[in-house]
Amino acid sequence: MASIRILAGDGDKLPALAEALAAMPVDMAMPAAPDWRPRQWQTTLGRSFPVTGPATYRKGAHSTLICAPGPGDGWWLKRLDLNEQLPIKVSVRNVWTAQRNIVLRSGSPHNYVRMTEHIIAHRLGLGLDNAIISMDSGDPPLFNVGSMPIVEAVRAAGIVEDQTRPLRYVAVREPVALISERGSFLRLDPPAAGSRQLTFDVGIDFPTAIGRQRIQFDLYDDAFVHGAHARTNCSRAQMLYMRTIGKLFADTRNLGYTRDNILIAGHERYYNEPKLMHDGKSLEAVWHRACLDLIAALSLLDDGRLCGRVTSYKAGHALDCRLMTLLYRDDLLAPLPAGPT
Repeated sequence: MASIRILAGDGDKLPALAEALAAMPVDMAMPAAPDWRPRQWQTTLGRSFPVTGPATYRKGAHSTLICAPGPGDGWWLKRLDLNEQLPIKVSVRNVWTAQRNIVLRSGSPHNYVRMTEHIIAHRLGLGLDNAIISMDSGDPPLFNVGSMPIVEAVRAAGIVEDQTRPLRYVAVREPVALISERGSFLRLDPPAAGSRQLTFDVGIDFPTAIGRQRIQFDLYDDAFVHGAHARTNCSRAQMLYMRTIGKLFADTRNLGYTRDNILIAGHERYYNEPKLMHDGKSLEAVWHRACLDLIAALSLLDDGRLCGRVTSYKAGHALDCRLMTLLYRDDLLAPLPAGPT
């Protein structure tokens, strides 16, 4: 294995984990077209728009996002119900927790937004550099079709370039990896010379009907939108817990999971209709993992767009955000020279 910097974890385990991923067949590949070209200018929304859906943590309630062109660099989340709090910058520096989902917070402990991943993934996923997202609570909507209502609203509003703001691309200075105690890893490699592409190799392995799934793709609109159709997932046992004992606990009592907005997997079969079928196999879980979890964490960059190659094996929110934190802690991100190809 080529020289690689281990950010945390037991580096001696990495070769075996990498071999386990390599032994997994690639279920689907989506490379960008040969004529794909990176943008040279920062982008924002063409106009403001609202998106409304069932609230994630308030059963029976609805939540509205108001998406608007960004007043400055990056993405910002603004709580309209907390008028004395400043907007929260979408940055790994503002991650409060990433155990179950990515919660961002700034200032007051009340100034937070839960399950931000399904919102902020569009920053890198759609190539939307600057935006402000206002909301009526810290509880975002959970849609029946992944994040497609946001995708469709962004496309209707349009993404426009600001030719007064050159786009900054960043990459790691050297190959890096992070290994967890549970046998998962993330690896990030610099791009080939002159490249501004971000490519992915993502494998998952669940002890349920989801099983082993692996995809490889370049980040471009069609690939991200394909993945944006994917719902989050849980096991049948988790669903039963939330509908019984889970009602006793605040973090699951009003969690608005339904048979429509999540994929439910038992040990041997799915308990609702799986989506994103490819060659007779549902790849909904791995596409959700790649596009609405992993790309969301990579969207926690302070500014610019990441390029290079990302390898993920059995990883999740906590490892994703830990990687981003360590990249900044160790000053491992560097801007690429102008003139992308």
